[in-house]
Amino acid sequence: MTEHPTSHEGRQPLAARPQERTRPRQEAAAAAVAVPAPTGGGGVAQDVAATRREGDRLRFVGAATRRIARGIDLDEIVLGLCRATVPTFSDAILVYLRDPLPVGDERPVAPFVLRLRRTDRLRLTDLEGEELVLVPDPDPTPAAELCEVRSGGALAEVLRGVRPVFGDSEAARAALPELLGADHALPGGHRAILAPLRGRRRVIGAAVFLRRPERPGFEPNDLLVAAQLATHTALGIDKAVLYGREAYIADELQRTMLPDSLPQPTGVRLASRYLPAAETARVGGDWYDAIPLPGSRVALVVGDVMGHSMTSAAIMGQLRTTAQTLAGLDLPPQEVLHHLDEQAQRLGQDRMATCMYAVYDPVSHRITIANAGHPPPILLHLGGRAEVLRVPPGAPIGVGGVDFEAVELDAPAGATLLLYTDGLVESRLRDVWTGIEQLRERLAATAQLTGPDHSPPLEALCDDVLDMLGPGDRDDDIALLAARFDGIAPSDVAYWFLEPEDAAPGRARRLARRALARWDLEELSDSVELLISEVVTNAVRYAERPVTLRLLRTDVLRCEVGDDSPQLPRQRRARDTDEGGRGLFLVNRLARRWGATRLSGGKVVWFELATRS
Repeated sequence: MTEHPTSHEGRQPLAARPQERTRPRQEAAAAAVAVPAPTGGGGVAQDVAATRREGDRLRFVGAATRRIARGIDLDEIVLGLCRATVPTFSDAILVYLRDPLPVGDERPVAPFVLRLRRTDRLRLTDLEGEELVLVPDPDPTPAAELCEVRSGGALAEVLRGVRPVFGDSEAARAALPELLGADHALPGGHRAILAPLRGRRRVIGAAVFLRRPERPGFEPNDLLVAAQLATHTALGIDKAVLYGREAYIADELQRTMLPDSLPQPTGVRLASRYLPAAETARVGGDWYDAIPLPGSRVALVVGDVMGHSMTSAAIMGQLRTTAQTLAGLDLPPQEVLHHLDEQAQRLGQDRMATCMYAVYDPVSHRITIANAGHPPPILLHLGGRAEVLRVPPGAPIGVGGVDFEAVELDAPAGATLLLYTDGLVESRLRDVWTGIEQLRERLAATAQLTGPDHSPPLEALCDDVLDMLGPGDRDDDIALLAARFDGIAPSDVAYWFLEPEDAAPGRARRLARRALARWDLEELSDSVELLISEVVTNAVRYAERPVTLRLLRTDVLRCEVGDDSPQLPRQRRARDTDEGGRGLFLVNRLARRWGATRLSGGKVVWFELATRS
């Protein structure tokens, strides 16, 4: 955190908190930490007064250190120090911290620079006989924002000594102008304390406590108070900085394992959201993915590794990579979950996760879904009806020894499938099924706004879903994946089986020519016939069963040739004496894109050509 130092200068007078208004006696007692009690003539009275002051001082130190310890992040700890000491212990405080702050065993950068992190200047006053209230100090203490600590200088010597010193001591008289600025005039007497802030390994800053001239100066025992406050503050800052760095690393680890962008497969539009937990440290293992598959299909994945730690994020990355590899093998959804379950068990004990894996086919307008202990998906129909899909829940990944079941459902054009993690629907304030019902109602209400004939915009729909989260609903991180099913119309699909014989390439050219004429794409005939001839010839050479040929017309023309040979073609440069080896070279030169994917029963080689706009 590198926020600009804040100040209470220019704020309107603030009334004391309710407890401060109702407890002026306690405030007066706390003020006794700084104000010596009048001494009487007898030694007994002096001893009683000294004992009372010492007791007040100990109570103040206890309360102040507890307030500092309540801070979680850097700003809260520094604010706790300021609020605990102003105006009870001092009228003003200046807190300088090293810039940048070193983390753990990290070696500090040179030069040694201190930056003014925060300054508070408040005092107690009595407004026309009313109770004591806090108001800004009308005479703010100026101070430089940046200070470079010179090696061997007076300030460096004081900081190295660690112990607080009075402002009128010889060491402080030379060090304070270096810290606050040469033109700064300090109050006379024991009205300033310079306290180094030393963490576990090094000095990380300094605090300056100041009292106004009309107030009694600091006592020698106040140096011990300043030392206690400085020690607790420095250790708290050390812990907060280290804690913040670990949370940042875990969060970055998780974010880098999520996809930078979603693919744009044919027949489906995608949108996603990821939100970390409200508490920075609660980094989890939520992930989502969309993986293009052969045949213009797409795999939709959402998962959640149990736990909140860097380990959870690392396991998430391994499971996501495994899921991508399994998807590339074109395994059925239930088989993908089975292999993910085995992988989780290999990663160690208690490595459990929930996962939803779905495969959408835009040609058949069907979706196949398998579930491993994950919240059920919701399908928002075109007319505005939101439906919680009945998918067998299954056991979480990592349990072992369980079977997963897949169901095949209709995926009508215009419908939207919403996959999500439990952080969206479950919190301390509601159970998961209540949250799912609220999500379903929210989706239906959003769809009603766009009418029965139009689906709500996908990005706006995701934002609207996240808006349902209340202040107490961010207990966990959230992954959200939305898929709008456009599908591919049957009139835009042509599909044939070709016997693996020498006549197959010629028949494939004739069938493709007729389909292109029907689609008014005759200008592509020469390129399509040439490329289909090369790909089908290669398939027939190795196939033992019928070869499949499919043409898809969308914003591009896609051709897919499948056979039962698992060997993927590789592009190579043919020599002048070679009879073959030039087919893929032509495909690579003429096609907009091309590729080959291994299936469980063979492979598919595909290419795309741009159509006229």
